Amino acid sequence: MTGARIHELTDKMRLDWLRLIRSENVGPRNFRDLVTRFGGARAALAALPELSRRGGRKTGLIICPIEDAETEIDQISRFGARLVGLGEADYPAWLAQIDHPPPILTVKGRVELLARPAIAIVGARSASAAGRKIAGQLAAELGAAGQVIVSGLARGIDRAAHDAALGTGTIAVVAGGIDVLYPPEHEELTRAIGETGVLVSEIAMGTRPTRTHFPRRNRLISGIAAGTIIIDAAARSGSLITARTAMEQNREVFVVPGSPLDPRAAGGNRLIRDGATLVRHGRDVLEDLNPMVRNLSQEPGDETGGQSVFMMEVDSADITPPDPGPETREAILQLLSVSPVEIDDLIRAANAPAGDVVGAILELELADRVIRDTGQRIALVP
Repeated sequence: MTGARIHELTDKMRLDWLRLIRSENVGPRNFRDLVTRFGGARAALAALPELSRRGGRKTGLIICPIEDAETEIDQISRFGARLVGLGEADYPAWLAQIDHPPPILTVKGRVELLARPAIAIVGARSASAAGRKIAGQLAAELGAAGQVIVSGLARGIDRAAHDAALGTGTIAVVAGGIDVLYPPEHEELTRAIGETGVLVSEIAMGTRPTRTHFPRRNRLISGIAAGTIIIDAAARSGSLITARTAMEQNREVFVVPGSPLDPRAAGGNRLIRDGATLVRHGRDVLEDLNPMVRNLSQEPGDETGGQSVFMMEVDSADITPPDPGPETREAILQLLSVSPVEIDDLIRAANAPAGDVVGAILELELADRVIRDTGQRIALVP
């Protein structure tokens, strides 16, 4: 990507980053807030207990111990994988452009594929025979045209896309730890992707996938790719989550239409009605995608999600967390409900400096009293 600033994490910084993102109530969004606010992950780790106490937490926040992070790094190495941080050369360039990208990924395989143009193909686990066939055809055609195929290693459409792209390049984003086989019948495919493609996860080693992990995986699938193809998506399909995140990330959504009599096609057909691009073959994708790829690659600004700020480190002993004050925290809690509101609206209503409101939100989030959605909205935890 043009203009990207490339840095390299030291071993100590990599350990601190891993500890911070593995600590309780810390996600990609407040990871960036913490590192920006305190000048580095080490200082942020030192500040966490006081921040959560101010936010109203009654018990101690669980901070990832050094020993646990060192053990995970050792497990990653023994598995033949490695950690890649936001801003490093092997971090997926497209993923770095999304809103609050994962600060650290575990990757295994041919990491150079992460720098190549990529298209995601996702769809139903219980896919039709026709859906599986066209998924394979599209993956093969796009792979031959130089596109890496991204999917989620699920049954059905994902499996067909990965199988067809093994020879040209495929990326599998998994919902659990990179070392956890899921589903179990994909053992051979998983091994092949780990050797000739790339396995990617943001989840800790050894973690079994749960329902909450799949939306996170879907966000990475669409984020790594310049566009997402939907095949056989029912009205209430996980693939529609991937389509939504793709649109939020300013990526193109393509849909292979299905019969109106097949419920597996209902969600995809609705996407076409709402403006998604209808796909018949790989040329449809490449013709619509190329102008968008060109525009995004020339987009000005910080393509790496602000990782130059992440690379700073200060002495944690010199950090005292700025205190927005109890009045600001109480005003925010009084203004919030379980219905999300825009943070900008909250700042105006709180009648307090924006920095104090943002700092108080961070404290309340660490204390598990408020929750932020994928946009700039916040609500009380029910």
